[in-house]
Amino acid sequence: MVKHQVFFSFEYNKDNWRASQVKEMGVVSSSSTFSSNDWEEVKEKNDAAIKKWIDDQMAMRACLVVLVGKTTSSRKWIKYEIEHAMSLNKGIVGVYIHGLKDILGNQTTKGANPFYNVQTINGDRLSKYVQCYDTDYSTSKYVYSDIKKNLPGLIDEAINNRFDY
Repeated sequence: MVKHQVFFSFEYNKDNWRASQVKEMGVVSSSSTFSSNDWEEVKEKNDAAIKKWIDDQMAMRACLVVLVGKTTSSRKWIKYEIEHAMSLNKGIVGVYIHGLKDILGNQTTKGANPFYNVQTINGDRLSKYVQCYDTDYSTSKYVYSDIKKNLPGLIDEAINNRFDY
């Protein structure tokens, strides 16, 4: 399987540690977005600068991967990233990461599907068309292994099944 360049979308303050685990799995291109230093620098800027950074980064990627934690679905920039990926006709997929441990060794509760409150051009909920993968496992090491095993296929499927959102 090809290692695609993806744009990772996640709630930085709460899920950075979990997102790092996913990126370090080695199943996506090392050129995929995920630089803590970049985000630390960008988040201090105004909305226009943040949008420009997101737009520039996403333009180079084949797929948006939303890493879904407890409160991801309520975040302004997550919604913007989803809507922007739709406008660019990128592959889009979600992966629940609440079962991965954070830096303190804690798991969290499952959050809402971030695609549910985003509408397509025909008025449907995006969740009707975009998968949000949730593992059957509850132990962090098994959650990790399951995401690692399934993420490449989920990304391929999202890229291959794009449509005019």
